[in-house]
Amino acid sequence: MGRRRLGFWQWFAVMLVKPVMTVWTRRTWRGMEHLGQDGPVIIVPNHISHADPLVSAHFIYDAGRWPQFLGKASLFRLPVIGSILHWCKQIPVERGSIDAVKSLDALVKALDAGGAVVVYPEGTTSREPQLWPMKGKTGAARLALATGAPVVPVAMWGPERIFDPRRARLNLRPRIPVTVVAGPPIDLSRWAGAAPSRQVLEEMTDVIMLRLRDMLAEIRGGTPPPLWQRGGRSTADRQHPESAA
Repeated sequence: MGRRRLGFWQWFAVMLVKPVMTVWTRRTWRGMEHLGQDGPVIIVPNHISHADPLVSAHFIYDAGRWPQFLGKASLFRLPVIGSILHWCKQIPVERGSIDAVKSLDALVKALDAGGAVVVYPEGTTSREPQLWPMKGKTGAARLALATGAPVVPVAMWGPERIFDPRRARLNLRPRIPVTVVAGPPIDLSRWAGAAPSRQVLEEMTDVIMLRLRDMLAEIRGGTPPPLWQRGGRSTADRQHPESAA
């Protein structure tokens, strides 16, 4: 969904959040063109801070798209807040139950409508001491197989200066430097039409996480660690050994 067709509550959210983020951060945005202006896209950011959704939403909105995040289904059942989340086109996720299938259906529906869906493949903020990407979960890969929508990686560095999860410390000073870079869609064509077996989903996820790791290394500088291992080096690192050196 392009931002040209926003409703009242979406504009309200923009007016509430964007001025705060404009003052709070000093932004370096790159690669916005990879998100496109219309059409379905699965956006996969790394996850380093509880401030990530605010920063990534600002980036995606400035790129001309409306971000649709996943949220705990319990939030959508709260008075007022739940209604606003629905009106802002956010997507409830049922975790740990058979209703999780409904969440996938909701994601597919959002993409069928041309939405820009944000899926954090790690599922939670990184627990790595230096905040490098962890082993990814397979939700983004499953969604890509189900829809054929492009998967666009977004690497972020700087939100941890707003809220550092390692110290649970909030920084309220203005103009905190944040860098967000979107890359070209990840080539997952070798798995097109494949059944969503565990092996296929894990191989796709490794490729996604490898791209995020290497993009983050370009922002941060230095040599990244190997991806989280599944019985040795990841499938992606075995296929691209130069990236793991």
